[in-house]
Amino acid sequence: MRLLVCLLAVFPVAAAAQDLPFEPDRIEACLEAGEAEQCIGRAAEHCASTPDGSTTVGLGFCYGQERDWWDARLNRVYGDLMDQEKAIDDEMAEIGSRAPKRAPALLSMQRAWIVFRDAACSYEYTQWGGGTGGGPANAACLMKLTGQQTLLLESNLQQ
Repeated sequence: MRLLVCLLAVFPVAAAAQDLPFEPDRIEACLEAGEAEQCIGRAAEHCASTPDGSTTVGLGFCYGQERDWWDARLNRVYGDLMDQEKAIDDEMAEIGSRAPKRAPALLSMQRAWIVFRDAACSYEYTQWGGGTGGGPANAACLMKLTGQQTLLLESNLQQ
C-alpha cells in the first residue's frame, strides 16, 4: 500500500514535468547571434523559470531536455567531423605524408571525453551529500559539458 501511495504522489509531478516548455529555438537564436558558450543553458533556464520547472523533478527534466538537444547535435557534428578527418587522412596518405592520423585521434579524444564527462558529473552529484539537488546538479553538469564539447567539435569542423 505504501508503494501505491508513493507512486501516486510521483506520477502527477512526472506528468507535469512533461508539460514544461523546452524551447530549443532559444539556443539556436543565441548560436546564430554568435554567443557560443553563452548559449548553453538558455532553454533549460527558461524551462526552469516556470513554476513546475523549479521543482527537483522539473529541474532534472529541463536540464535533461537541453542535454539531449546538445547530445543530438554533438552526435551529428562528431559524424561530420569524423568524415572530414578521414578524408584528410586519405588525402595525406595519397601524398605519402607521415603526419599522425586525425580520425583515430578524434575517436580517442571523444572516448576519453565521455569518461571525463561522466566522472566530472558524478563528482558534482556527490557534492550534494545525497540530497535532492544532486540529480538536477548532475543533469546540469551533463548539459554544460555536452554543450561545451559540441561547440569544440563544431569549431574544428571545416578548419
